[in-house]
Amino acid sequence: MSDKKELERILEVQKKAHLRDGPLSLEQRKEWIDRLINSIIEYQDKIPVAISKDFSHRSETSSLLTDVASSITSLKIAKNNIKQWMRPSKRRVSPSILGLLGAKLRVEYQPLGTIGLISPWNFPVVLTFGPLGSIFAAGNRVMIKPSEFTPRTSELMKNMFEDNFSEEEVAVITGGPEVGADFSSLPFDHLLFTGATSIGKHVMRAASENLVPVTLELGGKSPVIISDTSNVEQSSKRIIAGKTMNAGQICLAPDYVLLPENKLDKFIMHAKETVSTMFPSIKDNDDYTSVINERHYSRLKSYIDEAKDNGCEVIEINPAEEDFEQQEHYKIPPTLLINPDDNLKVMQEEIFGPILPIKTYKEFGETIDYVNKKDRPLGLYYFGSNNNELSTVLNKTTSGGVTVNDVIFHVAQDNAPFGGVGPSGMGSYHGEEGFKNFSHAKTIFTQTKLDNVISVFRPPYGSKARKALKSQIKA
Repeated sequence: MSDKKELERILEVQKKAHLRDGPLSLEQRKEWIDRLINSIIEYQDKIPVAISKDFSHRSETSSLLTDVASSITSLKIAKNNIKQWMRPSKRRVSPSILGLLGAKLRVEYQPLGTIGLISPWNFPVVLTFGPLGSIFAAGNRVMIKPSEFTPRTSELMKNMFEDNFSEEEVAVITGGPEVGADFSSLPFDHLLFTGATSIGKHVMRAASENLVPVTLELGGKSPVIISDTSNVEQSSKRIIAGKTMNAGQICLAPDYVLLPENKLDKFIMHAKETVSTMFPSIKDNDDYTSVINERHYSRLKSYIDEAKDNGCEVIEINPAEEDFEQQEHYKIPPTLLINPDDNLKVMQEEIFGPILPIKTYKEFGETIDYVNKKDRPLGLYYFGSNNNELSTVLNKTTSGGVTVNDVIFHVAQDNAPFGGVGPSGMGSYHGEEGFKNFSHAKTIFTQTKLDNVISVFRPPYGSKARKALKSQIKA
């Protein structure tokens, strides 16, 4: 744990190093990313164990997939593209006559300096290491505040970074909410926060005191729209797979499903089949993840209880008919809520758990209206084969990203930007857009050597100036 003065000291160390060394070379940026990759490979066995202990239980295979392998994939893609992203961008000179007479214009991408990174608990490793591909590709240093909800993993990552980086390159600060508040208030050159919208507001408010630009990766209620043209069996299989991954504790987890009335019974049937196939039992199944802690467990149970109390049909998919009132871990079976009232908390708040509300519709247009009445989500999912419907969804809704005929997968596309819009976030990382997000785009204009050309626009103005201006003031 560090006090505010210690945080300020570390930031000052990094800022001085940035000024001393100047922009990192292409080779240095690649080498820093290689250090990250090699560190993850070295700690690949320890990472899943630490995460599982923090969660009470999480599938170690799942952690290898989502936190270990995905981190390496993201970092490799950034490393392989740095040279291309760093190239100055040539632009056309305006007015064009200056370009013809030797003036030049380009945009260069300059490192910002020190980036603050606040990472969450749900995927603690990949949501720390993944953004570093963009941050390091842009040539920055970084201070990291991992989540206090996953203390073993946070401490493990601290060791990983201290083994491979000096304090003036990367610093990890662990601690609780007070440390997080102090961290958010530092005068970084940019601040990246991944987490809940409610906390994102506090982070943005703190950053604004120093005019620190922010990238906020938040969440929201990501909808699934199932078309009458969809393959219901395949759709339900993919939706349930996404919803049960990490027990639904994913910012991009499908939050509610909109489907035609005539497909409801089939969807429920195939959802039960999918859960039974993936998880014949749940309570002691190594592949089924626990809810992170008692507070979140109680919150999710309260959603289900409120739905029951309001007469909503609640379908708990519990293939082995296990008793979850007595259990060592905070596990909740996949639970469907059929046509819940919109006033219920489960329909108002981001769920972040294995509960899936299902709302039926009669006409496809109802789905667009329903989605647009809510805050803009981080993800949106369409299942179907009607291109006109898909075009309508893409053109008439706004979301951070879209996956067609599956859920969540757009975040895994590391050559494209990942980010939210409106209440689901701002800014992005991954791909060239991530590189630019953590860079300063500096315009560099070189004037023509022919001074008599530009002297036309200096007093005393004459007929040549008026003639030149007249040539520009036209459609």
